[in-house]
Amino acid sequence: MPDYIVAVRNVRKHAFGAEPGPTRFLKVPGNQRPKPEHAQRRADWVDDVLALGRTGRDPHSGEDCGEIVVLVHGYNTSPAAVAGRHRQLKNNLAASGFRCALVSFDWPSDDRAINYLEDRSDAKLTALRLVDDCITLLAATQFRGCKYNVHVIAHSMGSYVVREAFDDADDRPAIAANNWTVSQMCLVGADVSRRSMSATDARSRSLYRHCTRLTNYQNPYDRILKLSNVKRAGVLPRAGRRGLPPDHPDKAVNVDCGSHFAAHYGDSGDDGHSWYFEDAVFLADLVATLQGDRDRRVIAARRLDDLAELHLR
Repeated sequence: MPDYIVAVRNVRKHAFGAEPGPTRFLKVPGNQRPKPEHAQRRADWVDDVLALGRTGRDPHSGEDCGEIVVLVHGYNTSPAAVAGRHRQLKNNLAASGFRCALVSFDWPSDDRAINYLEDRSDAKLTALRLVDDCITLLAATQFRGCKYNVHVIAHSMGSYVVREAFDDADDRPAIAANNWTVSQMCLVGADVSRRSMSATDARSRSLYRHCTRLTNYQNPYDRILKLSNVKRAGVLPRAGRRGLPPDHPDKAVNVDCGSHFAAHYGDSGDDGHSWYFEDAVFLADLVATLQGDRDRRVIAARRLDDLAELHLR
């Protein structure tokens, strides 16, 4: 089964590099490293993704129905690692019984941790490409006679890419004129400031406006997001470590994964940042969130504490 990836990296010596480049819609053969020659015509790529994500037909309207999940990776991620994470999540979603088409948005991120600040700059630049070549594309899909749910899973600095992309989309009349929406927005180990996720902060206003529900998965034991990490230059406390601020919109929900991580990984030396995608309890919670059949407070993998805050079991 091929893998569908949107790559916005440059090409050097017939391979993808770590700088911004033109958008390529890749159809990558199973178990192969993404290569520029895997590029497909955009229209053909879209048709393939829609066919893969189709789950049936609406008995009342006769319209096709389906599910598309867009995965946006974090910093310090090579094209090979992007493909590996993509395949890992694709297999886990399939094993859970959740039928969907998974698409990865591969923005230019180096495979060296020392490039944090450069990656962040590239993330800002490529957010514009996410608007032009993914958000516009998915918005148009919702107006061509299809009833597809489009979900976004953003890990680490990928949350910053998505937030900037949504904000930019509202500044573009051609996109803002359409009432486009993603269904479930899932931020995992989000490398965005906690304060920016406030309901009154202009930076995230568009992010909240254009999703049905936003779920933030945090881990207070995340060592990558600690303030003392010199690679991160002492930026403000992150939503992926500290959680959402108290004044977040009602459509947002925070899931504290700290007690679960401490119980199962606390003595393992894990940095607490990428464990989510290998954890069965988190994946069950993620699938239930994408399905959207249960209220946020009764998803089986969650529990409420005495302060009515949600925790991963």
